[in-house]
Amino acid sequence: MGSAGPSRRTLLTAGAASAVVPWAAGGAAWGATVSAAAEAPDPYETLLARAAEQLTGGDFDAADPDFAAAQKTLDTQASGWWRQLDRSAGRTALWADLSPAKDPGNFGQSYTRLRTLATAWATPGTSLSGSAETLGTLLDALRFLHATGYHPGRPQSGNWWFWEIGAPRALMDTCVLLRAHVPAADLAAYTATVARFCPDPDRRTNTPSLSETGANRADKAVIVALRGLLARDGATVALARDGLSDIRDKGKNSLFQYVTSGDGFYEDGSFVQHGSVAYTGTYGSVLLGSTGQLIALLADSPWTVTDPATSVLYDAVDRTFAPVVFDGLMMDSVRGRAISREKARDHNDGAATLSHILQLASGAPADRARRWRAMAKGWIRRNENTPYLGLVGIPALARAKAVLDDPSVPAGDRLTGHFVFADMDRVVHRRPGWALALSLSSRRIAAYEAGNGENLHGWYTGDGMTYLYDGDDLGRFGDGFWATVDPYRLPGTTVDTRARADIGSGAGTGTYRPKNAVAGGAVLDARHGAAAMELLADGSTLRARKAWFCLDNVVVALGAGITASDGRTIETVVDNRNLYGAGPTRRLTVDGREQPGHDGWSARLGDARWAHLSGTGGYVFPRYPGRADDAGLRGLREMRVGAWRDINTGADTGGGASPVTRRYLTLWLDHGVSPTDASYAYVLLPGASGAATAVWARSSPVRVVANDAGVQAVEARRAGLLAAHFWRPGRVGGLAVSGPCTVLVRRGQRGGGVSVAVADPGRTESTVDVELPFPVRGVVRADDSVSVRAGRRGGLTVRVGGSRGHTHGAELR
Repeated sequence: MGSAGPSRRTLLTAGAASAVVPWAAGGAAWGATVSAAAEAPDPYETLLARAAEQLTGGDFDAADPDFAAAQKTLDTQASGWWRQLDRSAGRTALWADLSPAKDPGNFGQSYTRLRTLATAWATPGTSLSGSAETLGTLLDALRFLHATGYHPGRPQSGNWWFWEIGAPRALMDTCVLLRAHVPAADLAAYTATVARFCPDPDRRTNTPSLSETGANRADKAVIVALRGLLARDGATVALARDGLSDIRDKGKNSLFQYVTSGDGFYEDGSFVQHGSVAYTGTYGSVLLGSTGQLIALLADSPWTVTDPATSVLYDAVDRTFAPVVFDGLMMDSVRGRAISREKARDHNDGAATLSHILQLASGAPADRARRWRAMAKGWIRRNENTPYLGLVGIPALARAKAVLDDPSVPAGDRLTGHFVFADMDRVVHRRPGWALALSLSSRRIAAYEAGNGENLHGWYTGDGMTYLYDGDDLGRFGDGFWATVDPYRLPGTTVDTRARADIGSGAGTGTYRPKNAVAGGAVLDARHGAAAMELLADGSTLRARKAWFCLDNVVVALGAGITASDGRTIETVVDNRNLYGAGPTRRLTVDGREQPGHDGWSARLGDARWAHLSGTGGYVFPRYPGRADDAGLRGLREMRVGAWRDINTGADTGGGASPVTRRYLTLWLDHGVSPTDASYAYVLLPGASGAATAVWARSSPVRVVANDAGVQAVEARRAGLLAAHFWRPGRVGGLAVSGPCTVLVRRGQRGGGVSVAVADPGRTESTVDVELPFPVRGVVRADDSVSVRAGRRGGLTVRVGGSRGHTHGAELR
């Protein structure tokens, strides 16, 4: 029952006393006589017990304070739902706030709550554990939802996700936990319902022409596997396993492959879902978790996942996820519309990803597992702001404690390096004490996604927003930031101050992709980077050319060609710092003078040279050729009040209406009304002291050598580094190029070596010719796409066409 096609296994019948049982459920056959088979473990019950343990965590020491706390959290949540559960005969819903139960959002969330109750019932030591009353009520509630809301006779309406993923996943999990007590007729009805709305992992049921990809495919594979196990149908379990590799469509949408467009993992570490959204932190994490769960569930069974391409998933842990997790926090730049979810903040999604990595480690090759466990241990140990052990349930807790209690597993250090995710318009620069993420957008990658009431104020999140993560200040984005921040003043953005209407308030999700081509950059020696984005503002005449140069411990941000004609003020936001908590006032010093620390302070800081915010670091405002001194620095301290409901009214993710209050310190550059060819430059010195900031401002170890609509460039002479983004053919500092590109050159290395990195983030050129400002004697190493010309004025010809904005490199003598 529940199979999407004819069964491919021979049923063992009582009369077949000497028959061989060919378990040919899409894999290798094995056989045994009836007498041996009768003594062998039932593969369905073995895997169902394993599935139940994945939900409850199995045996644990209730005297352990961490397990006791997790148990109490589960009990508190379940007890609350239990007390509010409507048991009356004439009910139209199980819970008053989810009425009527026939609505998709309501029955979808009702099944989720029933799963919580069932988990508490199946977990020793809770107030509902093993209760006959609880069991009977759960069985009755499942019948009610089936009769009222979720059954094969109903056509889909509303959000497809509740029908095809949300409700069936929670229903199958609940049935796994209660399987020994669910009447056969009821179980058959429930699996038939799931077979109706989620028959396979391959297609969207309400749109059969749409192939499932990424996280949705992974989720559906788990649902189909659980349905097959509950229905004792090996062909359906095989269908689930094969869905991971997309056997039906010859691997076209396999989860174990690198894609070059659309949804999935990219070889550069990018992850995209919904066609154009950078979604590593949510959909990517879900894919990692669901796929890892299914691999673990089916291990050592007739349906073991044997696709050798699973190495792509293993590579993704290091290549895709590790760079965007900072001390256990998932960077918001890759969480899409989930940033607006009150109950799923950066620490929650980071904890989920960490849990998925440890789950995958249980079956991964030993060298990978050792590295991941050390990495996870470091994340857990360093995050005292939102401790991991208090964020997860018993199953994840058990895996984490095994790592924490193992002295042979070291706590890994923070990852360092520069990462350009060209295929999702994201850049991450990581140093030992901090990290910076850039959220860019283009005609390829959405500036934002909104819909179903989520991310109502996400207008500028993809316009060059800069996220600065500090190891000593981990609550900046996770502690009420999105509910309270001024959405018109996101750090790093250049904005038109016009009023905006809410986005995404209707049903369904949608994205906004701007028309610019340039978004991305190049990385040199995995340590330095330059990035650029052309801003073509939505609904405004605002245009700007923005660039960022990440050189070890500093970030230089440049803007040029800032032009608008709508009669409104244009601003560039240097920082908008969430000073969460009621601790001591953070001191702001500008050019050596301390500024007032009270809420409501604002000032025109004019031609400031530098500023310093205690507990954060320094800001420098350097001079540069052609600087028009038209961007006056402004400062503001304010107490902001908002509510999560203001930015998310979703059916199952909507935020609370209770006021949230946070203090902010904002620094911005005022370009005036309808500027023409305005510009800016500022330097971020994360973690620097006030004295160090003042010294940096005087000595200018990194110099802005150009900042106009043709080229933006900086030079660090002591480091022998020149970095530039050319918007058109041009020359700067002796470096010349034949077309638009990003170039970094570093000389003076040991033995007189030179490193060069080139990228075409606009993806408009086929080749770029680069003339270097020094002689080239020979080649140490060069990518196949790079041809080197030796000589007194040496250079490179780089075949950038078709490389999708990725970096091309060479090492020269």
